[in-house]
Amino acid sequence: MILTGASSMQREPIVFVGTSDLSAHFRGKSFPAADLPVKLQRGIGKAPTNLYLGAFGPIQVTTFGTVGEVFLMPDPAARVLVPFEASASEYFFIADLRTADGEPWNFCPRQVLRRALEALRRESGLQLYATFEQEFTYDGVPAHPWRPYELEGLRRQGLFGEVLLGALRQAGVVPDSFLAEYGPRQFEVTTAPAIGLRAADEAVITRELVRAVAYRFGQAVSFAPIADPNGVGNGTHIHFSFLDADGHPVLFDPQRPWQMSDVGRHFVAGILHHLPALCAVTAASVASYYRLRPNRWAPVHADIGSADRAAAVRVAPLNGVDPTQHASQFNVEFRVCDATANPYLALAAVVQAGVDGIRARREIDPNSRRALPGSLAQALALLQQTPLATDWFGAELLAGYLLFKRAEYQALESLDESEICRRYAEVY
Repeated sequence: MILTGASSMQREPIVFVGTSDLSAHFRGKSFPAADLPVKLQRGIGKAPTNLYLGAFGPIQVTTFGTVGEVFLMPDPAARVLVPFEASASEYFFIADLRTADGEPWNFCPRQVLRRALEALRRESGLQLYATFEQEFTYDGVPAHPWRPYELEGLRRQGLFGEVLLGALRQAGVVPDSFLAEYGPRQFEVTTAPAIGLRAADEAVITRELVRAVAYRFGQAVSFAPIADPNGVGNGTHIHFSFLDADGHPVLFDPQRPWQMSDVGRHFVAGILHHLPALCAVTAASVASYYRLRPNRWAPVHADIGSADRAAAVRVAPLNGVDPTQHASQFNVEFRVCDATANPYLALAAVVQAGVDGIRARREIDPNSRRALPGSLAQALALLQQTPLATDWFGAELLAGYLLFKRAEYQALESLDESEICRRYAEVY
């Protein structure tokens, strides 16, 4: 049945409250907006096992079964309300997961990131200042002819980009760039950096608003790591620097190696030391490893490079002649990440590895070029062999994550690479 004249009917706003789960899908529950004051106080009940909803929908494995109850607690600081003409508004909150007595649940991804950020603050006195650079494909343009980086490539997407940037700004996310990328139908959106937890929140908000705007245009997007095993990949790169307690940038030091302060250099050395194991969390799907192959402008080694887009960790170049602006501009880019990674867990893993680098006073070895794992199975084995990972994630969550991701790749073992890419492209 098709309803006509819906704009004249009585409508009641609906609010969605959700969390980014182990498969990095934003899932939760919705209710009448009139009930929001109560939900902000009490939360919304959720079966713990729902965190194990798989990338493709079904629960393939769970450590909870049918038992238990946790609560989605909407965070007023992570509220999104974006009206769309002749359509329902995007009205959602990002939530924390709490137990019945109001304590943070051990499996809450936002809480895992909070612990990592607190470890960074305790060890160094610093705050993380970060943003996620996100690539995706948009069905609203023809795939051929290929128009990489051309004005014509941007022109073809019509009003999609303008509406997206307007929606982001209305949601409290500051847009930085929107461009036609290298691959067919591929675009990139970046946002201004934010402090700590808000950086991961904005990654989720941006991703959902990209989907929301595409839907209003009758189109679809995909953030999947790669749609064709021989094609161009979509990365989700993490740019980061540090602020001191007074909000001053402290990563840049032109007199030190890599133009990095000592604490920043130790932090990056920790990431490089642990990077092969971090892949299990930051490149979190079977298809992720089809992108991380030679000659794809994607990393294949745990290495660092200055202005090198093939490096796993790239020291972003400075531009401009005013040296007083260099400290605020200077940042490092972590490039071994894609949208199948939970943004909170991925950022937590990077931060915890960096904190270990600070504690151990690790130094960057520019000649080290250890290979990244060639598959999700290899990456998960490396993560399991990392003693510190238990402290980073907690023993229960780590064990559950390993179990969950192994079930994911085992479910795909009988399929060829093209079919695996197709399945991920459908759901991300």
